[in-house]
Amino acid sequence: MSSREPVNAQKQRTGLSRMAHAFGYSVAGLRAGWGETAFRQEAIAAMVMLPLAFWLGQSWVEVALLAGSVVMVMVVELLNTGVESAIDRIGPEWHDLSKRAKDMGSAAVLLSLLVCAGIWGAALWARLS
Repeated sequence: MSSREPVNAQKQRTGLSRMAHAFGYSVAGLRAGWGETAFRQEAIAAMVMLPLAFWLGQSWVEVALLAGSVVMVMVVELLNTGVESAIDRIGPEWHDLSKRAKDMGSAAVLLSLLVCAGIWGAALWARLS
């Protein structure tokens, strides 16, 4: 990198200015995520499940596990979408490493969904039995 290349403006910001801009980038990321069908479905499910976590959980730890598992699914989905977007930016042609990266991202989403389902299943079992 030569000294003539422009520097990312975010790297030069400090304090509240940096935090405000970072918050804006995060909101932009959530908006971009909303454009993805899987994230939108998970977000809509979260709108139902997060309030239910307060009813279902019998302690603050249980509420945290229930709510945290739902949010974890959304976080993993956003990361998976980020990986897929970066791969797609490289090019549309098929490549074994691109497929591997996308498959691993998909597997991460699956595992997060299984963890979430397990936590919710156990909590429902404990509450309803």
